[in-house]
Amino acid sequence: MGRRTRRAPEPIGRTHLERAERWAGLRAGDPVEVADTRLHRASWTFLAHVRNTGNGEEWVEVVGGRTGERTVRSFRPEQVYAPRSKHTAAERLSLADAPQLPFD
Repeated sequence: MGRRTRRAPEPIGRTHLERAERWAGLRAGDPVEVADTRLHRASWTFLAHVRNTGNGEEWVEVVGGRTGERTVRSFRPEQVYAPRSKHTAAERLSLADAPQLPFD
């Protein structure tokens, strides 16, 4: 029988994720709308924008859901919108496509 070698586990705390509590003019706690969640009458609050520097993927973390829920979920940036205004959904751009001020 051959000798088995064990791989050393990766050090704890090593990560390729960059997490920002400011994105596209939003700050943690700002209300947002999320498209295509299959949840009717859900409300969401922005938590953070996350980027994986290892593979370039990014997503937006939000908290909320139906009335009384405080579920943390992640969505693609193009699904996240500023709260609805007088414009129709067809005229709206996601925050990934049209960030708000301030840009920091």
